[in-house]
Amino acid sequence: MEKNMQDGALGCWFKITIPHGIKYDKTWLMNSIQTHCSVPFTPVDFHYIKNRARFFVQDARTASALKDVKNKIFTEENKKISIFVSPSAVPYSIENKLNPEQMEQLKLTMNKRYDVSQQALDLHKLRFDPDLVQRDMDIILNRRNCMAATLQIIERNFPELLSLNLRNNRLYRLDGLSDIIEKAPKVKILNLSKNELKSAWELSKVKGLKLEELWLEGNPLCHTFRGQSAYISAMRDRFPELLRLDGQELTSPTTIDAEFPEIIKPCKESYKGSESLKSLVLQFLLQNGLCEYFKDSRNMKKVKDPDLRVQLLKHTKHEIVDSLSVFPKTQHDLNSYVIDLCVQKVSTCFLPQEVSLLSLKWKDSPRVVFVPSPGPSS
Repeated sequence: MEKNMQDGALGCWFKITIPHGIKYDKTWLMNSIQTHCSVPFTPVDFHYIKNRARFFVQDARTASALKDVKNKIFTEENKKISIFVSPSAVPYSIENKLNPEQMEQLKLTMNKRYDVSQQALDLHKLRFDPDLVQRDMDIILNRRNCMAATLQIIERNFPELLSLNLRNNRLYRLDGLSDIIEKAPKVKILNLSKNELKSAWELSKVKGLKLEELWLEGNPLCHTFRGQSAYISAMRDRFPELLRLDGQELTSPTTIDAEFPEIIKPCKESYKGSESLKSLVLQFLLQNGLCEYFKDSRNMKKVKDPDLRVQLLKHTKHEIVDSLSVFPKTQHDLNSYVIDLCVQKVSTCFLPQEVSLLSLKWKDSPRVVFVPSPGPSS
């Protein structure tokens, strides 16, 4: 391959493969590669194959520069991302690119299917459209060249597109559709019903869209979830702004009990008091509470002591876990903790002797009281 890179002229094709690339957001991945690559390039035919991400570039100089990017990109978990470069034949979508006459006919067909008032494009059963069949044009959206041509027309002619209907097109993967994030970023409604999508992983390829309405009924993937709540949760993980799924209105992911509206406060109003008091309480939590909790690993594969395993394992009912799994993921700021201890033995708290009494108040009522301890033996 090194010889091919050195001898390769402009026009030679190279295949770029990122192992486990399906884990990474396409926009983030490509921006990261572009940032670390010494030569600007245009990725051709980006798609996923199994769990890998793949695209093509057209000259040896770019390929050599991309080879140097290997292990320069890190994930949030500080893991290196590998990039493999190898010579390639002409990419499928380039070799089978629609000619100008075919592109013009496809554009005319799509124009007839576009609703200007709703900014909606109906590509339902596109392959069987009479205008295409009469001209012997086989537009199968599972083929990357056909999907690429369709998205190119959308980008040039329907830049304000809000709703896209791809119902009943025998789609079993969404590799080609991943470019919609750049070509039609304003799409809010996506209809993928009555297709052949088997895994929710396919939706990860278009999760950059800010969808408010999604249709998936009639796809095999709908039967892969344990229940409706798990189905909704999986879709909301990919599309946080989702309001309707398969025509059903979704309830708000978080609810607040109307009888206790004052319990939830903005982060900075969780407690009031002097900065020195806050600092002292925070230091106490870190030294005597949180660190103690995390000293034992909760990973059952690493815990070898059978007695400790029993202590650390938590026994729950499936319905409780299923209910909790519907709630959105949260991140907690230490500044937002509200400390409420009704009963506390003196022997469990060890504070400096000079601290005589600490009272943390919320709404003018005492919430935490610390009293001095004579010593560790008490």
